[in-house]
Amino acid sequence: MIDTMRFEQICREAGHMALGRWPGAGHALKSWEKSPGSPVCEADLEVDAFLKRELGALLPAAGWLSEETADSAERLDGRLVWLVDPIDGTRDFIRGRSGWAVSVALVSGGRPLIGTLVAPARSEVWSAVAGKGAWLNGERLAASTRSRFPGARVPADSLAKPDRDLTIVDKPNSIALRVAMVANDQADLVATLRWGYEWDIAAAALIAREAGARVTDAFGHPLVYNKRDPRAFGLLVCAPAIHGAAVERLADRAAELSRH
Repeated sequence: MIDTMRFEQICREAGHMALGRWPGAGHALKSWEKSPGSPVCEADLEVDAFLKRELGALLPAAGWLSEETADSAERLDGRLVWLVDPIDGTRDFIRGRSGWAVSVALVSGGRPLIGTLVAPARSEVWSAVAGKGAWLNGERLAASTRSRFPGARVPADSLAKPDRDLTIVDKPNSIALRVAMVANDQADLVATLRWGYEWDIAAAALIAREAGARVTDAFGHPLVYNKRDPRAFGLLVCAPAIHGAAVERLADRAAELSRH
């Protein structure tokens, strides 16, 4: 049985560590590109190393899958694995914006058991336990219950022409925080049409699901974690009543883009 209080304490400490490097608080920061369009900074690596050490001590039997650690097939040998994005929303972090979070989930048998997002620049701690609900700063979350697809609130910079019947709301760079917006009824729909990694979404997807949202891939299929290839095509998180309309809206684009 995992010590959930210690787990959350570790995540909070990781958030505090990241905040101590955040340019938005006036701190100097070194950053570079791992590959074109994929930024990383020294805070990513420091937080990753801290979480790997502390979570490894908390639950030695669990494997490890993180954006900033070389993947190892050893994680496939057990039922438990930590899925970690030490700083989700690195672009906002580097630019001194608040739309970033430390994202940590524990997965068992392909499903998240616990998940936490720590967004210290926004004074937010999001958490969920499978089957027991989701919380923001200790307050129980209830997801969007929107029943009509037109007008649905979407965190976005802009909308494609077919989607201009939707409503744009503020968009943090962190995909995890955008998903959390659905969990907190600040948005009705988050959808991506690209290949994404499990560490980006595991914690936030659990939070949204436990708050009452529907969570699938872009085709409407369930998400499974700790796969040999730790990717899924697209993410769809929304109010349950508009899920079918969202899948229908995205179907042709998802089919075309997933081939690339």
